Amino acid sequence: MIDFNNKGFFKLKQNLEYADKVTELLLENEQIIDAYKSMRDGVVFTNKRIIAVNVQGLTGSKKDFTSLPYKNIVAYSVETSGTFDLDSELEIYFSSLGQVRFEFTGQTALLEISKIISEHLL
Repeated sequence: MIDFNNKGFFKLKQNLEYADKVTELLLENEQIIDAYKSMRDGVVFTNKRIIAVNVQGLTGSKKDFTSLPYKNIVAYSVETSGTFDLDSELEIYFSSLGQVRFEFTGQTALLEISKIISEHLL
Protein backbone atom coordinates (compact mmCIF):
# COMPACT_ATOMS: atom_id res chain seq x y z
CA MET A 1 0.00 0.00 0.00
CA ILE A 2 1.14 3.55 -0.68
CA ASP A 3 2.58 5.54 2.21
CA PHE A 4 0.21 8.51 2.20
CA ASN A 5 2.40 10.39 4.68
CA ASN A 6 5.13 10.69 2.03
CA LYS A 7 4.54 14.19 0.67
CA GLY A 8 6.83 13.61 -2.32
CA PHE A 9 4.15 11.41 -3.86
CA PHE A 10 1.55 14.12 -3.82
CA LYS A 11 2.88 16.97 -6.02
CA LEU A 12 0.66 16.00 -8.89
CA LYS A 13 0.34 17.45 -12.37
CA GLN A 14 -2.48 16.64 -14.78
CA ASN A 15 -1.41 13.76 -17.03
CA LEU A 16 -3.73 11.25 -18.72
CA GLU A 17 -0.95 8.65 -18.97
CA TYR A 18 -2.13 7.09 -15.71
CA ALA A 19 -5.69 6.75 -16.96
CA ASP A 20 -4.44 4.02 -19.32
CA LYS A 21 -2.70 2.19 -16.47
CA VAL A 22 -5.95 1.62 -14.54
CA THR A 23 -8.47 0.86 -17.31
CA GLU A 24 -8.41 -2.87 -16.55
CA LEU A 25 -9.37 -2.13 -12.91
CA LEU A 26 -12.48 -0.11 -13.76
CA LEU A 27 -15.96 -1.42 -13.08
CA GLU A 28 -18.67 -1.57 -15.75
CA ASN A 29 -20.17 1.91 -15.17
CA GLU A 30 -17.02 3.53 -13.81
CA GLN A 31 -15.66 6.52 -15.71
CA ILE A 32 -12.37 8.37 -15.38
CA ILE A 33 -12.75 12.02 -14.35
CA ASP A 34 -9.07 13.02 -14.45
CA ALA A 35 -5.57 11.63 -13.95
CA TYR A 36 -2.44 13.11 -12.39
CA LYS A 37 1.21 12.17 -12.20
CA SER A 38 4.13 12.97 -9.91
CA MET A 39 7.67 11.81 -10.70
CA ARG A 40 6.75 8.14 -11.14
CA ASP A 41 3.53 7.67 -9.23
CA GLY A 42 0.05 8.76 -10.18
CA VAL A 43 -3.55 9.19 -9.08
CA VAL A 44 -6.70 8.59 -11.10
CA PHE A 45 -10.06 9.99 -10.02
CA THR A 46 -13.13 8.13 -11.27
CA ASN A 47 -16.80 8.68 -10.58
CA LYS A 48 -16.62 5.98 -7.84
CA ARG A 49 -13.15 6.09 -6.27
CA ILE A 50 -9.57 7.28 -6.25
CA ILE A 51 -6.97 4.87 -7.60
CA ALA A 52 -3.42 5.62 -6.46
CA VAL A 53 -0.64 4.05 -8.55
CA ASN A 54 2.73 3.46 -6.89
CA VAL A 55 5.40 2.52 -9.44
CA GLN A 56 8.06 0.29 -7.88
CA GLY A 57 11.49 -1.02 -8.82
CA LEU A 58 14.15 0.29 -11.18
CA THR A 59 12.31 -0.56 -14.38
CA GLY A 60 8.88 0.56 -13.14
CA SER A 61 7.22 -2.62 -14.34
CA LYS A 62 5.93 -3.46 -10.84
CA LYS A 63 2.99 -1.32 -9.70
CA ASP A 64 0.91 -1.13 -6.54
CA PHE A 65 -2.71 0.00 -7.01
CA THR A 66 -4.60 1.37 -4.00
CA SER A 67 -8.36 1.83 -4.33
CA LEU A 68 -9.94 4.51 -2.15
CA PRO A 69 -13.75 4.40 -2.53
CA TYR A 70 -15.62 7.67 -2.10
CA LYS A 71 -18.18 5.88 0.07
CA ASN A 72 -15.54 5.62 2.85
CA ILE A 73 -14.95 9.39 2.99
CA VAL A 74 -16.28 11.12 6.10
CA ALA A 75 -15.06 14.67 5.33
CA TYR A 76 -12.94 16.56 2.82
CA SER A 77 -11.45 19.97 2.17
CA VAL A 78 -10.56 21.70 -1.12
CA GLU A 79 -8.12 24.59 -1.52
CA THR A 80 -8.21 26.07 -5.01
CA SER A 81 -5.32 27.87 -6.68
CA GLY A 82 -5.04 31.65 -6.50
CA THR A 83 -3.41 34.44 -8.45
CA PHE A 84 0.11 33.94 -7.10
CA ASP A 85 -0.18 30.52 -5.47
CA LEU A 86 -0.96 28.22 -8.39
CA ASP A 87 -1.06 25.04 -6.31
CA SER A 88 -4.31 23.49 -5.11
CA GLU A 89 -4.98 20.84 -2.48
CA LEU A 90 -7.47 18.13 -1.69
CA GLU A 91 -7.53 16.80 1.86
CA ILE A 92 -9.70 13.75 2.48
CA TYR A 93 -10.58 11.93 5.71
CA PHE A 94 -11.38 8.24 5.27
CA SER A 95 -13.26 6.32 7.96
CA SER A 96 -10.65 3.56 8.35
CA LEU A 97 -7.50 5.01 6.75
CA GLY A 98 -7.38 8.52 8.19
CA GLN A 99 -6.22 11.64 6.39
CA VAL A 100 -4.94 11.61 2.81
CA ARG A 101 -3.67 14.81 1.22
CA PHE A 102 -3.11 15.48 -2.48
CA GLU A 103 -1.23 18.55 -3.71
CA PHE A 104 -1.68 19.62 -7.33
CA THR A 105 0.24 21.94 -9.61
CA GLY A 106 -1.29 23.45 -12.72
CA GLN A 107 -4.74 22.74 -14.06
CA THR A 108 -7.07 20.36 -12.20
CA ALA A 109 -10.64 19.12 -12.26
CA LEU A 110 -10.77 19.67 -8.49
CA LEU A 111 -14.21 21.28 -8.40
CA GLU A 112 -15.71 18.47 -10.47
CA ILE A 113 -14.02 15.89 -8.23
CA SER A 114 -15.32 17.62 -5.09
CA LYS A 115 -18.88 17.52 -6.48
CA ILE A 116 -18.60 13.77 -7.05
CA ILE A 117 -17.25 13.27 -3.53
CA SER A 118 -20.18 15.30 -2.17
CA GLU A 119 -22.66 13.13 -4.06
CA HIS A 120 -21.30 10.10 -2.19
CA LEU A 121 -21.23 11.87 1.18
CA LEU A 122 -24.61 13.58 1.27
